Amino acid sequence: MSHPAAPTQDNRALVILLTVVFINIAGFGVVIPLLPFYASAFGAPAWQVIVLFSAYSLGNFFAEPIWGKLSDRIGRRPVLMLTIFGNAATYVALAFAPDLWVAMGIRFVGGILTGNISTIQGYMADITPPEKRAGRLGLMGASFSLGFLTGPALGGLLADESLGLAGFRLPLLLAAGLATTAGLGVVLFVRETRQVHSDAPRRGRFEGLSEAMAHPVIWRVMLVSLIAIAGFAAMEATFGLWARQQFGWGPQQIGFCFLGIALTATFAQGLLAGWSARRFGEPATLIAGLVLIGLGFAMQPLVGVHWPLAVMGMVTVAMGQSLAFPNIGAIISKAASADRQGEMLGLNSAAGALARVVGPLMAAPLFTKVGPSAPFAVAAGLCVPALFMAWRVSKAVRRSA
Repeated sequence: MSHPAAPTQDNRALVILLTVVFINIAGFGVVIPLLPFYASAFGAPAWQVIVLFSAYSLGNFFAEPIWGKLSDRIGRRPVLMLTIFGNAATYVALAFAPDLWVAMGIRFVGGILTGNISTIQGYMADITPPEKRAGRLGLMGASFSLGFLTGPALGGLLADESLGLAGFRLPLLLAAGLATTAGLGVVLFVRETRQVHSDAPRRGRFEGLSEAMAHPVIWRVMLVSLIAIAGFAAMEATFGLWARQQFGWGPQQIGFCFLGIALTATFAQGLLAGWSARRFGEPATLIAGLVLIGLGFAMQPLVGVHWPLAVMGMVTVAMGQSLAFPNIGAIISKAASADRQGEMLGLNSAAGALARVVGPLMAAPLFTKVGPSAPFAVAAGLCVPALFMAWRVSKAVRRSA
């Protein structure tokens, strides 16, 4: 169970955690837009670029349920320290990787060491009453977006593609420094929110999964995550290659495109997600977000050479994500019991990580065999079954109310 705490203590913990999230994700954001160009410096074909993206998410898939469950058992703080400092070490290793296959292995290990989203969400749930969780998770999402606002722009400015692999070392080392700073923030300022019971009985490896699949709300929300994120990951893995082919963009232009997306997401997650959840409910807000995601994806194959339309489509996707995904976390945290929140959120994060493996692997043949815009079309199509399942979530939530 969580420690009881005064509102002032919880507000201070919230500010500190949001700052830690911002710094950590800024480091993560430095790297993401550069990966296609980093891989190209090894002479990698498009399919190997996709595998480089997928390796990280595969590590996340295995790690998220473990870290979430472990944080329920031993506390949030030690898990956060281990994962964030591990993140920093993988950035340093990636800066000096001798070949692409080693880089893929580093990304896989990095995915394992940084599967901490469910732990952060569990911490937020620990210090937040149920009726405020969508708003607080929206603030966490806004911190993520602010990190992506600054990170990609820094990465794009610091990278020098003309130097080959050496041109990516400075942004990767900056990412390591930012992650280390975030880890120190946890060590110095983040208090523990769980009462640790070392003698508590251990749950079976698949007991939590069985519990989630038997719950009328949780398994449906996890399926929404799986479907919707697969489509987004398919687009994300090929966006840099698509923009280079479509508009002749390089790392700088990609970085500034992500800057515009992050500005939109910061506004929507910080101000709209919580308000919409309070006004219309979490399930209705989730449905609205999925509609916007589908519309944004559907725009991209139609933009031709008009790059402002492409940016508009990505901004629409960012707006939809900002409404949808904080409410997924809020729905699960309300549906799960207090001592299982980290585990249930971890299983949902694992579903998202699996989607980020499947999505890029699906995108590779679509991009190379069907056409550069095919991943966008498939991503838009995947929003249809996701919407159907979100509607079923809405019905299940009403029945359980």
